[in-house]
Amino acid sequence: MNSQSLTPPATLVLGGGCFWCLEAVYELVDGVSAVENGYCNGHVQQPTYEQVCSGDTGHAEVVKLSYDPARITLRELLEIFFVIHDPTTLNRQGNDVGSQYRSGIYVTSPEQAAAAAEVVAEAQTALSARGAGRVVTEIVPLANYSRAEAYHQHYFALHPGQGYCAYVVAPKVEKFRKTFAERVKRGG
Repeated sequence: MNSQSLTPPATLVLGGGCFWCLEAVYELVDGVSAVENGYCNGHVQQPTYEQVCSGDTGHAEVVKLSYDPARITLRELLEIFFVIHDPTTLNRQGNDVGSQYRSGIYVTSPEQAAAAAEVVAEAQTALSARGAGRVVTEIVPLANYSRAEAYHQHYFALHPGQGYCAYVVAPKVEKFRKTFAERVKRGG
């Protein structure tokens, strides 16, 4: 049998701060076939980056993952998500502040919603045991998704030396590599 799976790809949409951070990690995840930066759950159709950054559109910066469920599970993707971003800061990740940087899981089925709720509950239990805050990650149906501009796609891979990439994105990538070494794509 060849290495290509016969399972149709599944999708998952996540928001956890700047989409460049999530994209850089998920592009390295074995089983993820594509990562697209975009915007969702706002009230403007096809917003621009500048509109989203204004905070007036209601959108979140997100990544849309296409993955092979025979190679990586939804649960594993969510476990990575909760390690590579801070789910306890409302509308903020580090110095990125605004509702567009909120933590969110944007679901497309009742099964995704149930799995997301389970992983969020487990993350909350772990945080509570350490006295480390409360999970503020929203779990809501995906709405009004649009792809971000071309210059946002594969941003870290194309601009690793750019300041934000070097000081904010790169440490998240390294944390993923260390924590989930068995999930890193070969050659990744």
